[in-house]
Order: sequence, then C-alpha cells, then structure tokens
Amino acid sequence: MTHPPESAAAPRLAARTGHIAPFEVMELIGRAARLREAGKPVIQLDIGEPDFPPPPAVMDALARISRGGGIRYTPAVGTRALREAISADYAQRHGLEISADRIIITAGASAALLLACAALVDPGSRVLLTDPSYPCNRHFVAAFDGIADALPAGAESRYQMTAEMVRANWREETRGVLIASPANPTGTSISKAELGRIVEEVRARRGFTIVDEIYLGISFDPAAQSALALGEDLIIVNSFSKYFAMTGWRLGWLVVPPRLVPVFEKLAQNLFICASAVAQQAALACFEPETIVLCETRREDLRQRRDLIIPRLEQAGLAVPVVPDGAFYIYADCSPLGMSSGVLARRLLEEAFVSLVPGKDFGHYRQEDHLRISYASSVEQIMEATERIARFTRTQC
Repeated sequence: MTHPPESAAAPRLAARTGHIAPFEVMELIGRAARLREAGKPVIQLDIGEPDFPPPPAVMDALARISRGGGIRYTPAVGTRALREAISADYAQRHGLEISADRIIITAGASAALLLACAALVDPGSRVLLTDPSYPCNRHFVAAFDGIADALPAGAESRYQMTAEMVRANWREETRGVLIASPANPTGTSISKAELGRIVEEVRARRGFTIVDEIYLGISFDPAAQSALALGEDLIIVNSFSKYFAMTGWRLGWLVVPPRLVPVFEKLAQNLFICASAVAQQAALACFEPETIVLCETRREDLRQRRDLIIPRLEQAGLAVPVVPDGAFYIYADCSPLGMSSGVLARRLLEEAFVSLVPGKDFGHYRQEDHLRISYASSVEQIMEATERIARFTRTQC
C-alpha cells in the first residue's frame, strides 16, 4: 500500500460545506457532559429532548419485534400499516381526512426536511424562514445550494413569520417558505388566521409552503390544528421524537400533495432506501388508546412545568417577552442583566453548573440578547436550576 506524502493537498471540499455552520449547542452539551464526568452537579436545560421514556406499549412492541426477527427493508415510503395509522390519527384527533397515500415515512423529521429541500430547492433558490429559527432548517436549504433568507422576527410577531414579511421579502428567486409551528427555539405558534394569510401569499406567487409540526402534539392551545386544514398543496413535516418521546428512534413523516408523491418516493428510494423497519413496526403502538392517554398526560405535565419556570426566570432577572404556547422552550431575553447571552451561558455553566443555550445558534437577530431554555426536565431540576440562576444573577449582574 502506498501512502501520499505529508505535503499532499487535501481533497477540495464542496463549496456548500462553507455555508453550513457547526451546531454549537452540541458543543455546549459536550462541555456539560465533561463537567458532569468530573463530578460537577450540572443541570441541563439545554437539549431539545423530552425527559420521558418512550411509551411502554412501544417498548413492549420493540421487544416482540426483536425476538421475532424477519426484519427486512420496507417500501421507501414506509409500511402501509404505519401510514394508515397516521392517517387515522389525523382523522380522529384533528378531524382531517388525509389519505395514507400522501404520507411518507422518513428517518426522522431531518430526513423529511432534506427530502423536501431535495425536491423543491434549486441552486440559487431562496427560501424564507424566520430569525430566530431551528438552525438546521437553514442548513437543509444550504445543503442543496439554496439560500435561506432569515427574516428578523421579534416578540411583536411572537417570533413568527407574518404575511407582511412574505410580501416584503419575496424576490424573483424565492421559491417558498419554511415555517415551524410551534417553533424551536421560541415555543410559539402562528395563529391559524395568519398562517392562512401566509399560505395565500405564497400560492399567489406559485411557491411552496413547508410547515414543520414536530411540536404540534405538545401545543397547549386546545384549538391547535394541523396546517393540513388549509389545503392539500402544503407540505407537512412531523415526527415521533417529541410528542411520543422517541428521539433516538429517528422516525418521522411527511404529508405531501398527491402529485408530488412519486417524486418524493423516487428521492427516498435513492437517498434513504427506507426508514428503520424496526422503528416503523414498533411505532404502531403509538396510536393505541393507552399511549395517546399517556402522551396527553405528559403534555399537561409540560404545561405545568412551563407555568412553574416562567415566574422563576423572571424573578432571576430574565425577561420572557412571549409566553410560549407549545413545545418545551422559553426564549428568554437576558439583556436586562447587562451580559451577552454567550457570556452568560458560559458563566452559568462553569460557575453555577446550569447549561442553557445562547441565541447564536438560532440566527443573528438579537442573538446576544436571548437564551433558549428547555423545561423538558423534572420539576426538581427546574427548581434547583432556577434557584442557581437567581443566586448567580443576584451576585454577578
């Protein structure tokens, strides 16, 4: 075997790699883990992961499936049984008749968004999304050489897109919008009326609307409904990760317009073959009545945690300009403390052993003024973490 000389140049990387920034929250989580390994009592209010285990019925199904063997590739769009189960769930819980033929099972919501961008984004295409938003969303666009136009969105619009933003920022190269409701990092939703106005603006320009609904199941608004109610031309992303607490299973789904199903199927065949067959079979237990009851109980538990953490953060000097109506995040304004979010997050981790996420990951608009705080932790951890934050701010800010 021959080896290249040490002076040999490395292969040239694709230009798109320079447009994709590191996911800095993962570095922060890594530092928190190292501190914990060193014996420090770190409390993590950083990661976007429910602290609940997967539902017992799902774990029981997994055990049966693993003993039975016979696990093979599924169709690229997923098993018929799971697609029909999701279709039935839309009918039962949302009152929407969504054909199973429009549902495509994916390897998590990330794979769903990659498929959507592969199908819809050309090099140089522009896609409108909000700043702040989940960082990977803009990188999914960049992965296909598109341009993510991040529109500054503040507390006055609940950190969400508006129809006026679409009108003001649509260009000749703009192909569509990517919306999350409820959203990460803010936990806020777009009202049905405003979303309807956005959809009409996009339709008038023959664009696409992608709506990420992975937190829809953790909405605290009893009137919350899927954007699918606005028409079958929308592309909807969802996941088993959050509501069903199955983050490591990497299982999600898309609902796409009927005429686009063959295109998405072709892409899925080539890019992913199929989602995990084991996860698909076990996920059928998600739609059993006892599982839904359990998940609804957990949603109420998260709502109570939200109501607990907000006043405690405010007492510690952090402002909460918008009360989140879903997910499990607070987008807190730390500017009253006179310290940037990056510095504050580092010091809280190193000195108070509380891990939070600074705004840098989520965009540029007032990033130094905001922290994302996850309350997907136990009440005991929330109480202790917020007490540590309050002690720190009383003495240091």
